[in-house]
Amino acid sequence: MKRLLTALKRCAAVGAVALAVASLQPVSAAQAAPAPVVGGTRAAQGEFPFMVRLSMGCGGALYTQQIVLTAAHCVGATGPNTGITATAGVVDLQSSTGRVQVRSTYVYRAPGYNGTGKDWALIKLAQPINLPTLKIATNTQYNAGDFTVAGWGAAREGGPQQRYLLKATVPFISDATCKAYGGLYNGLVAGEEICAGFDAGRVDTCQGDSGGPMFRKDNAGAWVQVGIVSWGDGCARPDAPGVYTEVSTFATAIAAGASSL
Repeated sequence: MKRLLTALKRCAAVGAVALAVASLQPVSAAQAAPAPVVGGTRAAQGEFPFMVRLSMGCGGALYTQQIVLTAAHCVGATGPNTGITATAGVVDLQSSTGRVQVRSTYVYRAPGYNGTGKDWALIKLAQPINLPTLKIATNTQYNAGDFTVAGWGAAREGGPQQRYLLKATVPFISDATCKAYGGLYNGLVAGEEICAGFDAGRVDTCQGDSGGPMFRKDNAGAWVQVGIVSWGDGCARPDAPGVYTEVSTFATAIAAGASSL
């Protein structure tokens, strides 16, 4: 979930229907209500097979076929946890064709996580999901350029979660530029967080996209994850980009955590 005015994360409150996406809506700070969705397109079935929807209202990606990489703020403390259901294999959450649902067995939250920075976690599943995984960046080589974001979160600030997986492209923003936006962005944890978005807003992740991946192609043309959806000031507002966990910073710790599960 993104921070909405009060620096909240981009996770969604999940009720009877838990459906979420990559948010793409322009919202001016002066507007009382968000404008229509723009900039997003529906992902094709099988386009991002590593995408996972989590029952608490967050996203994630298959780090291994039995471990989901998500955001720390989406989960509780490290320990046994059978209360999360991971859904994968579909872009339409209401489709039964190809849908795989597996319960969690254990959660590993980033050591030292206190709500600022270090926003990553691992969820071990009861059994493997036979789908492609998403490799993570192990250095800063790919922390630039244009990134893809995807998810089932709100398509407008404060809006409902979505049935279909949406995707969008957002450009890298340097730490210095991101901090210069001021406000919440003064608290950016350089080296642990990475910003992406447009000065004009309009394209962004939103509530319900937390934990989902931000990724791009590597030099071999394969997808590599460089970020995890973490927070922002509202959704798609001007001068208010999305903030993502900088995966390469934590690659060694993530690997160590996964090996312990």
